[in-house]
Amino acid sequence: MTTNYQRRKLRTKNNVISNNKSGRPRITVSRKNKNIYTQLIDTVGNVLVSFSSLNIKSDSPLTGMEKAKLVGKNFATICLQRGFELAVFDKGPYIYNGRIKALAESCREHGLKF
Repeated sequence: MTTNYQRRKLRTKNNVISNNKSGRPRITVSRKNKNIYTQLIDTVGNVLVSFSSLNIKSDSPLTGMEKAKLVGKNFATICLQRGFELAVFDKGPYIYNGRIKALAESCREHGLKF
């Protein structure tokens, strides 16, 4: 039996894949209560680049929004270093606001185009 979470996730993923006619890699986002994770996945399903808030070293505690912005910034710089500039954004089962929106806008500000 599938849950509503799984249905939302598959519906969004299938829409992103079916509308991606140019074959761009997709940026997937996963968030938990304390951390946020992002990956760049090609059309076959291989992970090309990944980054998470676990990789961020900070002296002071960060809020969720600050973590999302830092993850977006670092993820975008890693993608650009490896030659990936164009992508499509797969928000998964999450609503596009809060941490998900902060991560996406931070990626855009630092050079990724989607």
